[in-house]
Amino acid sequence: MNYTLHHLSHTDLDGYGCQMVTKRYFDSILFYNSNYGKEINECFNQILDTIQNSTVEKHLILITDLNLTLEQAKEFQAKVSVAQQEILLLLLDHHKTGQECFETFEWYYLDSSRCATKITYDFFAALYGEDKTLSAFVDVVNAVDIWLENDPNFELGKVCMGLVSGAKEVNKVMFPNENSAYIFSLLHDAQTYFTCNDAPIALDDALHQIKKKFFKVADNNTLSNLVSSYNVKLLTNAKDKMLIHYKHYQGILTYNIGNVSVIGNDFLTANPDIDFFMDITSKKTISLRSNGKVDVSQMAAHLANGGGHHNASGGLLSNFKDAFIYDTIKMQVMSIIAQKG
Repeated sequence: MNYTLHHLSHTDLDGYGCQMVTKRYFDSILFYNSNYGKEINECFNQILDTIQNSTVEKHLILITDLNLTLEQAKEFQAKVSVAQQEILLLLLDHHKTGQECFETFEWYYLDSSRCATKITYDFFAALYGEDKTLSAFVDVVNAVDIWLENDPNFELGKVCMGLVSGAKEVNKVMFPNENSAYIFSLLHDAQTYFTCNDAPIALDDALHQIKKKFFKVADNNTLSNLVSSYNVKLLTNAKDKMLIHYKHYQGILTYNIGNVSVIGNDFLTANPDIDFFMDITSKKTISLRSNGKVDVSQMAAHLANGGGHHNASGGLLSNFKDAFIYDTIKMQVMSIIAQKG
């Protein structure tokens, strides 16, 4: 297939399971992940922007494990129809709430008897051939996603479901490609336990080590320190993009980074040219860290009616509106800082 594949899927085990399937069958893929609501629209528009800036003429937008409203489906079809490049649209899903779209659009496929991962596998395996190992993984996902409690794969699927839902160490908004690579790695390594005796227990016992394996480069350490080191490298490489200013100080802005005390302080130690570290969450709270160059308690009070300590403070940006694209989040925060003067 001489198309570039843009694969938008859900953020749970079934969603990433669909992408594990296409990852097996295609080389030229860009992955996107979304929850429901307006996040789907933002991701779809992001895909269209990527296509518009591409030199490739033919593209396939594949949406899996996400049902669209009729309005969304109409909007997406209209945008694809006026694009300069050739764009094919295909949706593979299993949620009954998409029935009206299924009856309206020929590119919208719905089958509520199978999970989306199994639908995706059956579709592409019919075209490009079966894969025994991948099929076993698909059966595990299917057992838990459509809740087949008597299926022998059900308990193993529950462990895999928890593995994906608990994989918060790499931020999806700031580092979508790295987040996908992390979850793919976890699911790949998890499969090595599928043939063990008491496989669900064996996999459950191994989860901590599976995570550490991804982050460990040389010396062993606690998972917290390994995750911090990994994120500091990502943030350091991206700091020009993430740079913000407050008065004559320069800092970086992160979104829902988690473990701010460890990652923020490690980043500032590794980047002495940066004066402060700010993380904003989807709940509008901000956490600020400094290595002594700026009193972030005064900064928190000025920007967010907050406070705290000289090097560690926080507050609430009440007029911040949550978003799903990092650049949109950064523009909002920069605007709020500018308005405060």
